[in-house]
Amino acid sequence: MNFSCTRFDLSGVRRLGACVGALALISTAAVASEPAVPCGVVALTATASVDVTRDMLSITLVATRDGNDASAVQSSLKQALDTALNEARNVARPGQIEARTGNFSLNPRYSTKNTLAGWQGSAELVLEGRDLQGLSQLAGRIQSMNIARVSQSLSREQREKAEASAMTQAIGRYRAQAAEVTKQFGYTGYTVREVNVSTNEAGPGPVPMFAVRAMAVQADAPLPVEAGQTSVSVTVNGTVQMAK
Repeated sequence: MNFSCTRFDLSGVRRLGACVGALALISTAAVASEPAVPCGVVALTATASVDVTRDMLSITLVATRDGNDASAVQSSLKQALDTALNEARNVARPGQIEARTGNFSLNPRYSTKNTLAGWQGSAELVLEGRDLQGLSQLAGRIQSMNIARVSQSLSREQREKAEASAMTQAIGRYRAQAAEVTKQFGYTGYTVREVNVSTNEAGPGPVPMFAVRAMAVQADAPLPVEAGQTSVSVTVNGTVQMAK
């Protein structure tokens, strides 16, 4: 009777075992590196708003011209703009009554047969400042241009003042919420983990168009404008860590 011995190659098994061991170590390290879920952390949000009077007025005047000659149209627009600027310079006061040029355009006008039929253009002058009465009177005196748009807004100083007031209120409410939540959950104190502060203001307020139409009827009459209200709000949100 003959017996033969069979040799088994265990190198592959050893390599497989080594790989399994390495994967186990990697998995353990990954679990260990994951941040621990914080305990006693709460997210809060508080908002405060302040109503404030818009103290800035912006009046946009426009002149439009149409003609067969581009140079003549451009010259007429320039004359209308220069006349309005000279009127504005006579009463200009920094921060109160200021004037600046706006858009100036000159474009060809085509017929239904796609041939050049003439030229049309427009020029803008923007009056702005804090003197609402002075601006409305100036707009009424300018005869070379018509009123196109009227809007109200906040000056930088007025906005910053309103934001500071709203921020103080919002932060106070946030801290009051944090203290109350901490107390209700049975903790003795808290620390702020992260906090964000954002501000928001309602957009510029348009003046009703009936006031603009009235100006076209009564030349030299001041534009009837009354200062409107807007709201500046501040939102504080973040998380706090409650402590025993």
